Amino acid sequence: MEHEEYAQHDAVGLAELVRTGQTTPAELLRAARERMAEVNDRVNAIVVDVDPPDDTSTDGPFAGVPFLVKDLGQDVRHYPTSGGSRSLSTLPAAEHATVVQRWLDAGLVVFGKTNTPEFGAKGITEPELYGPARNPWNTDHTPGGSSGGSAAAVAAGIVPCAGASDGGGSIRIPASACGLFGLKATRGLVPAGPAQGEPLGGTATHGVISRSVRDSAAMLDVLAGAIPSSPYLPQVAEGSYADAALREPGRLRIAVCTASAINPDPDPEAIAATTAAAELLERLGHDVEVLDAQPFDDATLAKDFLTSWFVYCAFSVDEAKRLTGSGDGGFEADTLTMAALGRATSPVDFVRSIENRHTHVRRLAEFHETHDLLLTPTTATAPPRIGAFDAPLPVRLAQKALLTARSASILRLTPIVDQMISQNLGWVPYTQLANLTGRPAMTVPLHWTAAGLPIGVQLVGRLGADAQLLSLAGQLEDAQPWAHRRPAL
Repeated sequence: MEHEEYAQHDAVGLAELVRTGQTTPAELLRAARERMAEVNDRVNAIVVDVDPPDDTSTDGPFAGVPFLVKDLGQDVRHYPTSGGSRSLSTLPAAEHATVVQRWLDAGLVVFGKTNTPEFGAKGITEPELYGPARNPWNTDHTPGGSSGGSAAAVAAGIVPCAGASDGGGSIRIPASACGLFGLKATRGLVPAGPAQGEPLGGTATHGVISRSVRDSAAMLDVLAGAIPSSPYLPQVAEGSYADAALREPGRLRIAVCTASAINPDPDPEAIAATTAAAELLERLGHDVEVLDAQPFDDATLAKDFLTSWFVYCAFSVDEAKRLTGSGDGGFEADTLTMAALGRATSPVDFVRSIENRHTHVRRLAEFHETHDLLLTPTTATAPPRIGAFDAPLPVRLAQKALLTARSASILRLTPIVDQMISQNLGWVPYTQLANLTGRPAMTVPLHWTAAGLPIGVQLVGRLGADAQLLSLAGQLEDAQPWAHRRPAL
């Protein structure tokens, strides 16, 4: 199968070709690998080659479809899961992650692992271990993060759909940056396991980045549902998510807001994307209301997010050291800085950041009493250039000196903290809400900038509204299709 034919189909379509005998899994895998050989040196999306596991099903709903998993939390037995870190790059996984096993049971043919920043700790994908992933729409720009490699692989036409995860926007940010669709599911709907119970204290979840809504919906059917070691029993939608994507969503009450306390001056392209989406929603018959401010305290939410994020980073570094015996040389300076900030956080402040989540949940629940969805930009700017967030030399030298002196408490008094906040949240201030509150959220690719870079819009739903979001996404996809838009890579 030639690439032009291969690229015309989403994952559901490729599975149908296999099922009806119009192609074979071997032909599809060859097409995917040929495309990888053609473009991966330009986008650096795939960083580990994988021999498809022997326990891949031959009769699942996606039997024979080539697939990639993220090199973070998506363990493939016998292969290292580096998480973008030198410290873990040679430690093989003892077993498949639950989501990987479900993908294999569905018949997906896993042949590689995708690029991610160290421990998924940034909204860009520029790890020192593998080098930066690049955006197929313009390789001078980032594909976002932390699932940047997966998004770049899908946008570049290597696969129609790829494994991703989201702890602060890491599905939605790269999907937005690469002109793709991405859904972060309701907390607990998709299990972690077996090695982890609740990644990042329940704020992170696995999923996919895809070109089509029906792929993401059908993949959620594959992934949703608890396992015996799950901390909660999630409420799965009646019927299938694939069917939900085909249903009319009904008339929805949607509030739109572009304001951000973290970035008070969003790029005009982000505002234009959101305004155009609101107008499209009105034309489709929905009730749209413009808000002057977010219906929650986003400045406090950002502080709570970063407080817990830095503490979890410290845990990740310590756990990697315990497992591998690695010293500080196995980690990037930014990661060590975040970990130091985490260690300098008092237990009371950490618990307070966790307890504050309930306040954010209540604020959002009150909003959802009168509105079905919240519409925002997915990101505050178009995808930045590679290296845009590299620390200036004076900051790097100060960072090194303070880390060498183990002066973590002093770090909080330096410009390094402001640098980390800007680097982590400045261009992505809208996505952490859904993670801390556990609500489902999606990014929809409806806008490209004058320079030809994608920038998506985000919709956040009430708890368990995954099916509703997919129904609306299907309606938007029908009204303003995007799958035909492909980078000239």
